[in-house]
Amino acid sequence: MSSFRRVFTSSVGTKLLIGLTGLALFAYLILHLAGNLLIFFGQETFNEYSHKLISNPLVVPVEIGLLLIFLLHVYKAIINWMGNQAARPVRYEKTEWAGHKSRKSVSSVTMIWTGLMTLLFVVVHLKQFRFGAWYEIGSPPIRDLYRTETELFTAPAWVAVYVLCVILVGFHLRHGISSAFQSIGADHPVYTKRLVVWGTAFAILIGGGFAIIPIWVYLTR
Repeated sequence: MSSFRRVFTSSVGTKLLIGLTGLALFAYLILHLAGNLLIFFGQETFNEYSHKLISNPLVVPVEIGLLLIFLLHVYKAIINWMGNQAARPVRYEKTEWAGHKSRKSVSSVTMIWTGLMTLLFVVVHLKQFRFGAWYEIGSPPIRDLYRTETELFTAPAWVAVYVLCVILVGFHLRHGISSAFQSIGADHPVYTKRLVVWGTAFAILIGGGFAIIPIWVYLTR
């Protein structure tokens, strides 16, 4: 047990956990986006989907599992960042890119900050949707989550906040996806560049997919 603990508290083990939990959360984001995009098919379709989801007996254990994965990801990311800061007490006077072969980018040097903003966004998002206004519709009654969402996004301020936050999520994923594969050992000159490209593509897809929902709701209400 002690050797197992040392592995996962070492710098290599920490990066491995960040990578594994990051990929798990990335997979969840894809599924979450797919469900959210059903709002384009109307109130009935969206509410039926959300009802099947929240009435599933597995939803609570899955949510607990996701919460633990998310908290572990956040904790290990902060520990890793603090370790990096301690290892370099004197900051560089000037930050320069290392040329076209460098993986350094705006998203890579702002990971801790976009991650913390994502944490705050998740808390607000859960408060407004998972535990927000509860309207009912139909017989037997089911939750009218469509109404909850459309009411929130009639306010331009919340539309702007959500669009900004999901763009930051996209920036986090831009570096996070390829970095996660590197952390689990899937790093090779032949396909590393492809991982960066695919990471960028998925970041744009997920960030843009989530951003278009509040904009569409606001423009069509």
